[in-house]
Amino acid sequence: MVTFDELMAAARNLSNLTLAHEIAVNANFCIKHEEHPQNSLAGTVKQIVHKAFWDHLESELNEDPPEYEHAIKLFEEIKEILLSFLTPGANRIQNQICEVLDTDLIRQQAEHNAVDIHGLANYIINTMGKLCAPIRDNDIKQLKATENIVELLRQIFHVLDLMKMDVANYTIQSLRPYLRRNLVDYERTKFQEILEETPSALDLTTEWIKESIEDELSSISNESSPSPGADHSSKSSISPTLVLNNGYLKLLQWDYHKTIPETLITDEVRLQELREKLNQLKIIACVSLITNNMVGAAIVNVPDFANQLKRISIPLLEGMSKKTFDLKEALNAIGVQICIKVNESLAERDLPTLNAEMQNNLMGQIASIVEENNPVSSLIDKRIQLFMKNLLALPSFQKCMPTLPGGLSVIQPEMELVGSQFASIVEFNKQVYGPFYANILKKLLFPGAAIGKAEIEAPSN
Repeated sequence: MVTFDELMAAARNLSNLTLAHEIAVNANFCIKHEEHPQNSLAGTVKQIVHKAFWDHLESELNEDPPEYEHAIKLFEEIKEILLSFLTPGANRIQNQICEVLDTDLIRQQAEHNAVDIHGLANYIINTMGKLCAPIRDNDIKQLKATENIVELLRQIFHVLDLMKMDVANYTIQSLRPYLRRNLVDYERTKFQEILEETPSALDLTTEWIKESIEDELSSISNESSPSPGADHSSKSSISPTLVLNNGYLKLLQWDYHKTIPETLITDEVRLQELREKLNQLKIIACVSLITNNMVGAAIVNVPDFANQLKRISIPLLEGMSKKTFDLKEALNAIGVQICIKVNESLAERDLPTLNAEMQNNLMGQIASIVEENNPVSSLIDKRIQLFMKNLLALPSFQKCMPTLPGGLSVIQPEMELVGSQFASIVEFNKQVYGPFYANILKKLLFPGAAIGKAEIEAPSN
């Protein structure tokens, strides 16, 4: 049993681990300013509440004499935000901000109706101009051109929010090199903390590895006749690296509606994107193979024809991962476009074009790719899996790529890019979680052996 506090501590560790991993491996990661959709409930509520606040402030400032209490609280908040932007040692500007935006002094001035609210706003804008990134210069200019004091204060807070986002993104950029250098140790330490607080934090990972071992045992039993004690001897002869690699390959066909192994959560989105890209590439390779089989003799010597077919298919396959995407309809559209392109190419060389029967046959075969156990789809899928398996088996995928199986040449550049990205994820994952995998593999493959902490080593690639 774990306590609620332990669960919350584990959740915080997982959140920190995921964020650190994303900052380090995703060079494009940054914080973005996002508004709620205009017609959304959250957006409507926010708009109503904000309008009520600023309307109330305006009515207070229009009283005779003006009521400054809410405005003073805003100046106090602005002061704290401006101070948060300062670097250590910026004592002069820090003292100046504290002196000008001294809320006790402003409150005394308010009692005598002597607050120069426009003067304070101008000082704030000028200070923001000194502290902001160049990308905010235009926002500062627009603030200076705003005359209504309530609208001006509202816009000041908007620009301050943007400046806070800029500071956060600058901090992320500064941290990235450090995180990259120390990410393996950091992630392993954080995951160990999660495991200590939540002992079940490796259950899904254990099940994932167990399934891979069972697949290997099934493969071995299919190749040789079973004998007494074969299960134990087979387990002892299984390569831990092969088990892990086959487990990683399963992620390229994973149903991402179910939970991914805990040790791969930080890369779940990237793995899902790679799976979706491979599905798209598989369709393109199938279309190319079917077209070549039917009209290959007539187009075999046409320069760049395979790439033309790929350029036709890619736009029609965009969004394949969406629930609303109709693959059957997309394949029908691809079949029509392929027939047009083939006939154009044949006509340009004064060759007989495809008759209606051949066109219907070609479009029918392309449309049938979506059917379960389609032979062309199954063949291409096996060859893609073989390429990925051979890639993971290489000692260093960055120096060379395995030979591409037949039928995949049309997607070679894309396959090598996806393969490189996948192998990078796998390589880093092994570096971080290798000791945990080694412990699990020892328990599953050698259940009688004692496992000492000092014995655990990461499986090599």
